[in-house]
Amino acid sequence: MTDHTNADTLRTPIVAVLGHVDHGKTSLLDTIRGSAVSEGEAGAITQHIGATDIPLDTISGMAGELIDPTDFDLPGLLFIDTPGHHSFSTLRARGGALADIAVLVVDVNDGFQPQTEEAIDILRRTGTPFVVAANKADTTPGWNPQDGEPIQRSLEAQSERAESMLNENLYEIIGQLSDAGFSADLYWRVQDFQKNIGVVPLSALTGEGVPDLLTVLMGLSQRFMKEEMAIDVQGPGEGTVLEVKDERGFGSTIDTVVYDGVIRNGDTIVVGGQNEPIVTEVRALLRPRPLEEIRTEKKFEKVAEVGAAAGVKIAAPDLDQAMAGAPVRVVRDRPLEGVIEEVKAELAEIEVETAEDGVVVKADTLGSLEAMANALREAEVPILRAEVGDIAPRDIAVAETANQDEHKAILGFNVDLLANAETELENADMKLFTDEVIYQLIDDYETYVEERERAQQETVLDKVVRPSRFRILPDHTFRQNDPAVVGVEVISGTVQNNRNVGTFEGNEFERVGQLSGIQKQGDDVDEARAGERVSIAIDGPTVGRDIEEGDTLWTEVPEKHAKILEQELKEEITADEREALAAYLETKRKRDPFWGK
Repeated sequence: MTDHTNADTLRTPIVAVLGHVDHGKTSLLDTIRGSAVSEGEAGAITQHIGATDIPLDTISGMAGELIDPTDFDLPGLLFIDTPGHHSFSTLRARGGALADIAVLVVDVNDGFQPQTEEAIDILRRTGTPFVVAANKADTTPGWNPQDGEPIQRSLEAQSERAESMLNENLYEIIGQLSDAGFSADLYWRVQDFQKNIGVVPLSALTGEGVPDLLTVLMGLSQRFMKEEMAIDVQGPGEGTVLEVKDERGFGSTIDTVVYDGVIRNGDTIVVGGQNEPIVTEVRALLRPRPLEEIRTEKKFEKVAEVGAAAGVKIAAPDLDQAMAGAPVRVVRDRPLEGVIEEVKAELAEIEVETAEDGVVVKADTLGSLEAMANALREAEVPILRAEVGDIAPRDIAVAETANQDEHKAILGFNVDLLANAETELENADMKLFTDEVIYQLIDDYETYVEERERAQQETVLDKVVRPSRFRILPDHTFRQNDPAVVGVEVISGTVQNNRNVGTFEGNEFERVGQLSGIQKQGDDVDEARAGERVSIAIDGPTVGRDIEEGDTLWTEVPEKHAKILEQELKEEITADEREALAAYLETKRKRDPFWGK
């Protein structure tokens, strides 16, 4: 038997579940909760605020022969109920992630998706150990479900074909992990979980493989986190705000995960606020009522104290400015100033660098604000102002002050538009982008900027003289002068009406006149493209004296236009226009190497 004398000082590891939108994070949490309830009857698992506590005995019952409870002195696992890396990055503790360990859920048929990559980035950045749950194994064609069984026992019941199809998908995921820089394998082949990521095939629907997932999570926590789980049980509580909520009868409350020490009713606490740290006194610590008492009117019961790790709702005055993701600290027998400084220091770690010009960013929590700022930095989008909270009229006013038009934008992650800002938005000279997926939000903004640039280039392109080279056809003089009318073939580029045209004598360009009309098969047209034969009217020259049949003529491109075409619009013009431009520039630069540069 393990010595359990110090068991009460080891806290429950905090587990976060993250992954792509519909890969099954929520259903996996529901399955784990559901199996835990049926395993230990309702009393065994305790619902916390924003978290579910599954004790070791219940886990051991669910995992069957996979777990010998005497091998463990950790009390169980605390699952954060709000799945997704949104909550994961919100949850900070002393500069790292609040979660001690994470489950990355990947749909076994779908592999890595953009949010999977995003989640992996966050895990890498915070250095959080994680396990991959390869979900939806039961959707493998020909799968024969073994409800709630460990995955290897379930695999024994499958046909060779089903097993090899599942393996193919699993190796695909292991390959994708390897591309992301993580060495991984099926969990029962992993010798050292510190060097390799374990992949657990499972089904949230049938419960197959869920025992394995719990076993791996317990094993990892026990082996690598025991030191971190050792806490001062009676010490001043520390936690992180999950959500700020108005509750009838209590006013503004904070749903908090406590990861160290204890919080007691009546304690003075310091909470990170939008402007300054908030100093207040705990009026009530609230927990959801046990499942069997759900019939009573009140949703919550009051408790006298809460020890780590736990989710609790704290009711206290002045919490309306509290921020999701911000630290919560109990003062107890310490100087208040010191605790305020600690909270300030922790908030300062999340300061977003802002620029003189850029976009306005609003996010629902500090963590997601930080994740947004990182993603925007990678996309090289500058930030003018970044704040936690819904979109208010002053955000619109600030966005309108941006110097560059494309920066007159608000990017809102998981936030609402306040009612009093709606009318302002209608009359404002700025764009609002909102989404609940960071990469989607940034994608939408980048697409908007690209479309703007394209539209601007199109207007520039409309005004720019396009290059062209064309040849006067033999026996196609219809009129000798005033204007000269001749048949031509366009060799490259675009001949446009009302442009000056001329010839190159050696490296000298000689203007011969201006086009005053283009006809194609008897109809007036504004331009003619490479390969077309048209008749053109030229004001100025006389055929036989200034120009001859068989001559090659060029559109005269002003130097400023040549520069724009070469430097900014090269990708926007056609290949044959590029060819005409290159030949024109080459001849011009024989005389003046810096022409059009």
